[in-house]
Amino acid sequence: MKKHLQPADYLKKILNARVYDVAVESALEPAKNLSRRLHNKVLLKREDQQAVFSFKLRGAYNKMAQLPPEQLKRGVICASAGNHAQGVAMSAHRMGVRAVIVMPVTTPQVKVDAVKGLGGEVVLVGDSYSDAYQHALKLQEAQGLTFVHPFDDPDVIAGQGTIAMEILRQHQGPLDAVFVAIGGGGLVSGVASYIKAVRPEIKVIGVQMNDSDAMLRSVTAKKRMTLDDVGLFADGTAVKLVGEETFRLARELVDEFIVVDTDAACAAIKDIFIDTRSIVEPSGALAVAAIKQYVAEKKTKGETYAAILCGANMNFDRLRFVAERAEVGEEREALFAVTMPEERGSFRRFLEVIGALPGGARNVTEFNYRISDASQAHVFVGLTTHGKGESARIASNFIKHGFATVDLTHDDLAKEHVRYMVGGLSPLAHDERLLRFVFPERPGALTKFLTHMRPTWNISLFHYRNQGADYGKILVGMQVPKSDTKAFNSFLATLGYPYVEETDNPAYRLFLRS
Repeated sequence: MKKHLQPADYLKKILNARVYDVAVESALEPAKNLSRRLHNKVLLKREDQQAVFSFKLRGAYNKMAQLPPEQLKRGVICASAGNHAQGVAMSAHRMGVRAVIVMPVTTPQVKVDAVKGLGGEVVLVGDSYSDAYQHALKLQEAQGLTFVHPFDDPDVIAGQGTIAMEILRQHQGPLDAVFVAIGGGGLVSGVASYIKAVRPEIKVIGVQMNDSDAMLRSVTAKKRMTLDDVGLFADGTAVKLVGEETFRLARELVDEFIVVDTDAACAAIKDIFIDTRSIVEPSGALAVAAIKQYVAEKKTKGETYAAILCGANMNFDRLRFVAERAEVGEEREALFAVTMPEERGSFRRFLEVIGALPGGARNVTEFNYRISDASQAHVFVGLTTHGKGESARIASNFIKHGFATVDLTHDDLAKEHVRYMVGGLSPLAHDERLLRFVFPERPGALTKFLTHMRPTWNISLFHYRNQGADYGKILVGMQVPKSDTKAFNSFLATLGYPYVEETDNPAYRLFLRS
């Protein structure tokens, strides 16, 4: 692979890229509702409308179009979390060549089925792109195939750069910034290479999930950093190690990086749906989530931003999770743990306080309670809000009226588990430690957990709720004697599943711990 191409080289490669045999010039549409809310003009680059519902076929086809006939004849191979796989499969089908696609086992089924439908030979290996990549390299060597890299290749980068070429042709007026999701860095490298060569005054802002921020960490450290784990919600950008060339280009050309979380991505999916009536995948919504965060932080007005909607390969079952968390992402719902006297009239007095809240009454979205103490009642309450930042003020108002309150609006344990489990106090759960785990949603994950734990450690609490995602969030209470602390910590390290210990979490202590 050629290294250290100059900006003029990339500009030439982008202008001469062969993408339109398979790709279309996607629309650049105004997001009218979002623009009105943000007081800035937001333009949506609709790469979700490509034939494979993502931008990836641009780079894949451009790379394959540059290969000599003898290499194409032997076939191609790639590793991908899904969208690049579809781009390679479609390009290979168009060219009449064999395509082997290595995908992580966590890839949404909709993407696996789409690749098979395009004639790709699917091999499922590992939990992330990086795992699939290592296996693909072995198959490449064994079978004499040509590797089509999803991001770290100048021809792939140039293919993705045609998106920026289209944006500047479609919108020739003022443009303050283009927001681009980052996984391995191919898209942002191509977009930044073109924009900085043609309109250097336009900012290029890269966007990453807070649990898959390899590029930001690498740029900050001034060297490529490998993540131990990546989040699985935004699977299209779940990359442990960014490319060498994409790291170089991003470090030189990207003006700023923004990190967003799951709730922000879910809220952005809803925003995009309201304006387009289309549903993008989590990675496809990152750019919009970042624009909202950027405007809130910078307090901008009257500027123009473009967001690349880079993919729409969403599992339908995942929409349950997205819809639920979108309200939290916008803070349209606030959650509280409220303590009140266990006496007649307490609930009614509390509801009167809710009805008299400043700014008007709020709807009660959740109200969970179970008697557990003779003198005090702990109630889990959900309320609608009028906008962000209200939960702290509401909590203060409750406290002022004599109701001890903990604001749980930003507490992941409360949002994911405790709200469904209120009333689980038990005097039998001595020596209990509480942990939140992320398990891959596949056969054998729980068996691995149970096999590694000591038979003397009793499971005293277990909560799992399938959200339609490719991973399961599981809450486990285990009775571990203090003398076993060292052995238990070793068990957690050996297990290898991401976890957070919640034994001291206030929501747990109020609702689940005796």
